[in-house]
Amino acid sequence: MSLFGSSGIRGLVFDEITMDLALDMGRAVGSLHNNVILGRDTRTSGEMYRSLIVSGLLSSGADASDAGIVSTPTLAWAGKQFDCGLMITASHNPGNYNGVKFWNPNGLAFLKEQRDQIDELLRRKEFRPAEWDQIGQLHAYENAVSEHKDAILSSLGESSIKVVVDCGGGATFNITPTLLEDMGCEVFALNAEPDGHFSSRMPEPTEENLSTLIQTVKSENADLGIAHDGDGDMMTTVDEKGRYIGGDKLLSIFAKQEVSKSVVVPVDASMVIDDLVPDAKVYRTRVGDVFVGEEIERREADFGGEPSGTWIFPRHFLCPDGVYAAALLANMVSESKLSELADKVPEYPQKVEGFSFDPKRRESILKSLDERMRSVPCEEMTTVDGWRLQFQDGWALVRLSGTEPKVRLKVEARTPQRVKEIYRSIHSIAKEVL
Repeated sequence: MSLFGSSGIRGLVFDEITMDLALDMGRAVGSLHNNVILGRDTRTSGEMYRSLIVSGLLSSGADASDAGIVSTPTLAWAGKQFDCGLMITASHNPGNYNGVKFWNPNGLAFLKEQRDQIDELLRRKEFRPAEWDQIGQLHAYENAVSEHKDAILSSLGESSIKVVVDCGGGATFNITPTLLEDMGCEVFALNAEPDGHFSSRMPEPTEENLSTLIQTVKSENADLGIAHDGDGDMMTTVDEKGRYIGGDKLLSIFAKQEVSKSVVVPVDASMVIDDLVPDAKVYRTRVGDVFVGEEIERREADFGGEPSGTWIFPRHFLCPDGVYAAALLANMVSESKLSELADKVPEYPQKVEGFSFDPKRRESILKSLDERMRSVPCEEMTTVDGWRLQFQDGWALVRLSGTEPKVRLKVEARTPQRVKEIYRSIHSIAKEVL
C-alpha cells in the first residue's frame, strides 16, 4: 500500500511519521535528485524532521538548501531553481501531525510515477549511498520569502483596503501581512507569530475555527478578512459584514474573475460553477489539489480550485497558493465589496451524509456500487472519483473516503424537493449495498 495520500506523506508524529521514515524519505529523494530545497511550517516537530531529512539527502550525495520556516507556495516557488522541493508540513492537520509534500520545479506535486518511485525505494530500502568524499552539502537559502513576494507584487496591482489577516500561528506569518502592506493595504494581523502548538485556533481555516477573525473584521470595520491554514496553501475569507466566505462560493468568485476558456474542479464542487461560467468548459477531477493541478496543466485551463480552500492560478504558478489568492482578493475587493461579489453567487440546496462499512468488504462494496450506479438513468456519469451522476436539474456523488471506511453521499439540485427526490433514490441503493 502506498505511503502517499493526495497531499504527500502525512501522519502522527513518531507513530506514523517515524524518525527512520523521515531519514529514509531524505535518502530516497537524494537517490533520485541531486539538488533539493526544503522548508517547513511552524510545527514543533519540524526542526527534528528537517535534520533527519537533510541527513538522508546528504548521505545519498545530494545537496540540500534550507529555506527555513516558509509557506508551502513560497517553498514551491523557490523550487523552480532546484531539481525538486520538500515541504515539511501536515497542512491543516492538528499540531501532533506532520509529513512531507513533494514538489516539481513547475509547481506540480510529484506525479504518480514519481510517487511510485519513492514508494518503491522506501519499501526496498535501496538508496544511493555516497562515499565519504561525495557526501552532499547543506546550504542556507534566505531569499525564498522575498522572491515569492516580489513575484506576486509584480503581477498584481495596488490595494488600499483594510484587511485583517489570521495566520493561525502558521507559516504565512512572515509573508501575507507584509505582502498586503506592500500592496498598500492597512493590515491588522492576528496570530502572526509562529506557534507550532496552534494554541490560538486549529490550523484548518473553517468557519467554526475563525470566530476571532470574524469578530475582529466587524470591530475594526475592515473591508476583508483573510485566513490561512498551517502551511499557507489554503485561504478562506470573511467579508466586510463578518460573513464567512469559503467553499463553492469563493471558488465561484475566483472563477468569474479568472476563467474565459476552461476551469478544473473536483467532482464534489457545486454545479454553480457551471452556471457562472456558461461559455467555459468545466473539467472535474478526483478530490485533491494534486489532481486539480495535473488537469490544469493537461487542459491548459485558466483556473482551478477546491471548495476546501485551495486555489491554483496557472498564470502565476501551478502550486496551490493561498498567499497569492489573498493578494488577488485584496485587489478585487478594492474594486467591489466582497459581500457584493458573494451575493452574486447563487446557492443551491445540498444534502451530505456518510455511511460506515466493514473495511474487509471494501472490494465487494466497490463492485456492487459500480453495478448499481451504472443502472441509474442520468444524463452523464463521471467515474474519476466514485460515481457522479448528472441530472438535468441536479447531481449526486457517491464515493468511498480515502481516509476512513465510509461511503460519502452528496446531492445538490436547484430546489429542495428535487434534492429530496435524488437523495432518496441514491440513498436506498447505497444502503442496500452496505
